[in-house]
Amino acid sequence: MDHKPEKKDSRLIPILREGVSVIQMIFFKELKSVVSKNHPDLDSVSQTMLTGAITNELFGSCNPEEKFQNFRNQHRGIIEQELLDLPAKLPHLMAPLADALRVQTLCDHQEGIDSSHILKQADSCDILSADQELPLPSAFMATVRNLGGEHNLLIPPVEFDQTEEQGLLQ
Repeated sequence: MDHKPEKKDSRLIPILREGVSVIQMIFFKELKSVVSKNHPDLDSVSQTMLTGAITNELFGSCNPEEKFQNFRNQHRGIIEQELLDLPAKLPHLMAPLADALRVQTLCDHQEGIDSSHILKQADSCDILSADQELPLPSAFMATVRNLGGEHNLLIPPVEFDQTEEQGLLQ
Protein backbone atom coordinates (compact mmCIF):
# COMPACT_ATOMS: atom_id res chain seq x y z
CA MET A 1 0.00 0.00 0.00
CA ASP A 2 1.37 3.41 -1.01
CA HIS A 3 1.69 5.56 2.10
CA LYS A 4 0.71 9.17 1.54
CA PRO A 5 1.66 11.62 4.31
CA GLU A 6 -1.25 12.44 6.57
CA LYS A 7 -2.25 15.92 7.70
CA LYS A 8 0.00 15.68 10.76
CA ASP A 9 2.99 16.17 8.43
CA SER A 10 1.73 19.66 7.66
CA ARG A 11 3.44 20.87 10.86
CA LEU A 12 6.81 19.74 9.55
CA ILE A 13 6.62 21.28 6.06
CA PRO A 14 6.48 24.95 7.24
CA ILE A 15 9.41 24.35 9.60
CA LEU A 16 11.48 22.84 6.79
CA ARG A 17 10.51 25.67 4.43
CA GLU A 18 11.70 28.16 7.04
CA GLY A 19 15.02 26.30 7.14
CA VAL A 20 15.27 26.49 3.35
CA SER A 21 14.62 30.24 3.58
CA VAL A 22 17.43 30.67 6.09
CA ILE A 23 19.87 28.85 3.78
CA GLN A 24 18.59 31.00 0.92
CA MET A 25 19.26 34.19 2.94
CA ILE A 26 22.77 33.03 3.87
CA PHE A 27 23.44 32.16 0.24
CA PHE A 28 22.21 35.60 -0.89
CA LYS A 29 24.40 37.34 1.68
CA GLU A 30 27.56 35.46 0.67
CA LEU A 31 26.78 35.62 -3.04
CA LYS A 32 26.36 39.41 -2.79
CA SER A 33 30.04 39.81 -1.91
CA VAL A 34 31.04 37.50 -4.81
CA VAL A 35 28.89 39.48 -7.25
CA SER A 36 30.32 42.77 -5.96
CA LYS A 37 33.87 41.53 -6.60
CA ASN A 38 33.04 39.96 -9.98
CA HIS A 39 31.00 42.90 -11.31
CA PRO A 40 32.48 46.17 -10.02
CA ASP A 41 31.17 47.79 -13.23
CA LEU A 42 27.59 47.44 -11.94
CA ASP A 43 26.17 49.93 -9.44
CA SER A 44 25.16 48.57 -6.03
CA VAL A 45 21.45 48.38 -6.97
CA SER A 46 22.29 46.29 -10.06
CA GLN A 47 24.64 44.10 -8.01
CA THR A 48 21.83 43.44 -5.55
CA MET A 49 19.38 42.74 -8.38
CA LEU A 50 21.88 40.36 -9.99
CA THR A 51 22.41 38.57 -6.67
CA GLY A 52 18.64 38.26 -6.28
CA ALA A 53 18.22 37.02 -9.86
CA ILE A 54 20.87 34.31 -9.35
CA THR A 55 19.35 33.27 -6.02
CA ASN A 56 15.84 33.18 -7.49
CA GLU A 57 17.05 31.22 -10.51
CA LEU A 58 18.71 28.63 -8.30
CA PHE A 59 15.69 28.23 -6.02
CA GLY A 60 13.17 28.39 -8.87
CA SER A 61 11.39 31.47 -7.56
CA CYS A 62 11.66 34.14 -10.23
CA ASN A 63 10.10 37.51 -9.42
CA PRO A 64 7.19 38.10 -11.84
CA GLU A 65 7.45 41.93 -11.71
CA GLU A 66 8.28 43.35 -15.13
CA LYS A 67 11.41 45.24 -14.02
CA PHE A 68 12.88 42.06 -12.52
CA GLN A 69 11.95 39.98 -15.55
CA ASN A 70 13.58 42.56 -17.85
CA PHE A 71 16.71 42.59 -15.68
CA ARG A 72 16.81 38.78 -15.69
CA ASN A 73 16.44 38.65 -19.48
CA GLN A 74 19.11 41.31 -20.03
CA HIS A 75 21.59 39.52 -17.72
CA ARG A 76 20.74 35.92 -18.60
CA GLY A 77 24.30 35.03 -19.66
CA ILE A 78 25.84 36.48 -16.50
CA ILE A 79 23.28 34.67 -14.33
CA GLU A 80 24.04 31.34 -16.01
CA GLN A 81 27.81 31.86 -15.70
CA GLU A 82 27.53 32.78 -12.02
CA LEU A 83 25.46 29.64 -11.39
CA LEU A 84 28.16 27.53 -13.05
CA ASP A 85 30.87 29.25 -10.98
CA LEU A 86 29.15 28.68 -7.61
CA PRO A 87 31.05 25.51 -6.62
CA ALA A 88 34.38 27.30 -7.14
CA LYS A 89 33.34 30.61 -5.56
CA LEU A 90 31.31 29.34 -2.58
CA PRO A 91 32.50 25.75 -2.01
CA HIS A 92 31.67 25.84 1.72
CA LEU A 93 27.99 26.40 0.91
CA MET A 94 27.53 23.60 -1.61
CA ALA A 95 26.48 20.88 0.88
CA PRO A 96 23.95 23.05 2.78
CA LEU A 97 22.71 24.50 -0.50
CA ALA A 98 22.22 21.02 -1.97
CA ASP A 99 20.37 19.95 1.19
CA ALA A 100 18.14 23.03 1.04
CA LEU A 101 17.28 22.43 -2.61
CA ARG A 102 16.52 18.76 -1.92
CA VAL A 103 14.37 19.64 1.11
CA GLN A 104 12.55 22.33 -0.88
CA THR A 105 11.81 19.82 -3.64
CA LEU A 106 10.62 17.28 -1.06
CA CYS A 107 8.31 19.86 0.53
CA ASP A 108 6.99 20.82 -2.90
CA HIS A 109 6.37 17.15 -3.70
CA GLN A 110 4.45 16.69 -0.44
CA GLU A 111 2.25 19.60 -1.52
CA GLY A 112 1.71 18.22 -5.04
CA ILE A 113 4.19 20.54 -6.80
CA ASP A 114 6.76 19.14 -9.23
CA SER A 115 9.94 21.17 -8.82
CA SER A 116 12.35 18.47 -9.93
CA HIS A 117 13.68 20.91 -12.57
CA ILE A 118 15.37 22.80 -9.71
CA LEU A 119 17.40 19.71 -8.80
CA LYS A 120 18.24 19.06 -12.46
CA GLN A 121 19.56 22.61 -12.82
CA ALA A 122 21.55 22.35 -9.56
CA ASP A 123 23.00 19.06 -10.74
CA SER A 124 24.03 20.56 -14.07
CA CYS A 125 25.85 23.32 -12.13
CA ASP A 126 27.66 20.69 -9.98
CA ILE A 127 25.92 21.83 -6.81
CA LEU A 128 24.47 18.40 -6.03
CA SER A 129 26.78 15.62 -4.96
CA ALA A 130 25.77 12.17 -6.15
CA ASP A 131 26.79 10.55 -2.86
CA GLN A 132 24.96 13.11 -0.73
CA GLU A 133 21.61 11.77 0.44
CA LEU A 134 18.52 13.69 1.43
CA PRO A 135 19.05 14.72 5.05
CA LEU A 136 16.56 13.82 7.74
CA PRO A 137 14.59 16.92 8.77
CA SER A 138 16.28 17.02 12.19
CA ALA A 139 19.76 16.91 10.61
CA PHE A 140 18.81 19.58 8.07
CA MET A 141 17.49 21.88 10.79
CA ALA A 142 20.65 21.31 12.87
CA THR A 143 22.68 22.50 9.85
CA VAL A 144 20.34 25.47 9.46
CA ARG A 145 20.74 26.40 13.14
CA ASN A 146 24.54 26.12 12.95
CA LEU A 147 24.83 28.22 9.80
CA GLY A 148 22.17 30.61 11.02
CA GLY A 149 24.14 31.12 14.23
CA GLU A 150 27.31 31.87 12.26
CA HIS A 151 25.38 34.51 10.29
CA ASN A 152 23.43 35.89 13.27
CA LEU A 153 20.15 34.42 12.02
CA LEU A 154 18.79 32.60 15.05
CA ILE A 155 16.46 29.65 14.58
CA PRO A 156 14.77 28.19 17.66
CA PRO A 157 15.27 24.45 18.14
CA VAL A 158 12.41 22.25 16.99
CA GLU A 159 11.75 18.77 18.31
CA PHE A 160 10.83 16.24 15.64
CA ASP A 161 8.69 13.19 16.12
CA GLN A 162 10.67 10.34 14.52
CA THR A 163 7.57 8.80 12.93
CA GLU A 164 6.68 12.20 11.44
CA GLU A 165 10.24 12.62 10.17
CA GLN A 166 10.34 9.14 8.58
CA GLY A 167 6.84 9.52 7.13
CA LEU A 168 7.93 12.59 5.21
CA LEU A 169 10.67 10.66 3.44
CA GLN A 170 8.38 7.86 2.25
